[in-house]
Amino acid sequence: MLIKNIKELFGVREETVFLKGKEMASLPSIKNAFLRIEGDSIVDYGKMEDLSAQNGEEEIDAEGQFILPAWCDSHTHLVFDGSREEEFVDKIKGVSYEEIAKKGGGILNSAKRLQSASEDSLYEQAWKRLQEVKSLGTGAIEIKSGYGLTVEAELKMLRVIRRLRENSDVAIKATFLGAHAYPMEYKENHQGYLDLVCNEMMPKVAEEGLAEYVDMFCEAGFFGLEESQQVIDAAKKHGLKVKLHANQLQNSGGVQLGVKNGAVSVDHLECMGEEEINALKNSDTIPTLLPFAAFFLRFPFQPARRMIDAGLGVALATDYNPGSSPSGNIPLMIAMSCIQMKMTPEEAINAATINGAFAMGVENEMGSITKGKKANLIFTKPIPSLAYLPYAFGSNLIDKVMIKGRF
Repeated sequence: MLIKNIKELFGVREETVFLKGKEMASLPSIKNAFLRIEGDSIVDYGKMEDLSAQNGEEEIDAEGQFILPAWCDSHTHLVFDGSREEEFVDKIKGVSYEEIAKKGGGILNSAKRLQSASEDSLYEQAWKRLQEVKSLGTGAIEIKSGYGLTVEAELKMLRVIRRLRENSDVAIKATFLGAHAYPMEYKENHQGYLDLVCNEMMPKVAEEGLAEYVDMFCEAGFFGLEESQQVIDAAKKHGLKVKLHANQLQNSGGVQLGVKNGAVSVDHLECMGEEEINALKNSDTIPTLLPFAAFFLRFPFQPARRMIDAGLGVALATDYNPGSSPSGNIPLMIAMSCIQMKMTPEEAINAATINGAFAMGVENEMGSITKGKKANLIFTKPIPSLAYLPYAFGSNLIDKVMIKGRF
């Protein structure tokens, strides 16, 4: 398949490298370009003037359109039952996130619903969400458990994620997040629940190959540093990679814990100081920013500008979930990152493509226009410039999406 007359082809990279600091502002492109695909992969690209046509080749004319690599959303909770708009109204009326959690709302509310939902129902709901985000350009997505909080329900969630992966052309990575919150019956027995997560849930997750990553909500009032370390130690024992929810509510030490343990990523990061930035500068742990959660909970936005200017590379992800980020709309997230976190359009797109791919371990297959990578592509409607994408944040500027060489 030949795609020709592309107005501008963005994210063209010969090498796959995680972008840091000033590198994040560079989004290499080719104007008046062609792109050639065989099967599900990119095999060639270049300027139209250098194109040598092949007989019998299917051709697509992309005149006036920009093409970008599809988004890589490295942090979501896509599998859940129903919605929580009643808590949304409570928050508007001034009830805090912590107060809602103490009343059995929040994560515990979703857990109660999920435990009674059938696997088929969860799958059907998640499948609809997956089709929606795919239509907005998402070609790779990480999905966490964590709304089960019992052995049976956590495994049920992870089996739903596996079923999504088996039936979708979107690349899906699974994360076990049993340490998301303490169930009411373990409210006064935290160690009892930690033992359940580490000694019963995790061995079954590993045995069935249901997850590649283990995550935990590392915050005071949820899983503190010592408790999180127990989960990390168990993950390492079972050969599972580590991610952390960190520094959402306060400077909790979660970033340093993640760095110390070689975590793939530390995610959220609303509360960041120089100590956290310096720890990340000297590590391979990826800081992943979730601006939708900050927006929805009315928290201060993550200090992306300060982090990038300090030489860090960041990834962006939606945190799609029913309680604090009920959206997987990455074009809107990119606009929000530019407007509220002072990222340039190029930085935000890089954070949601190549750096996001690194944060979920698919960088060798996706995240850039590179020969040999999957043909996961976003075709824009005719627009005047790249900056118009986040500028016109209320419009859907995506014309069509290609995943593995198919629209």
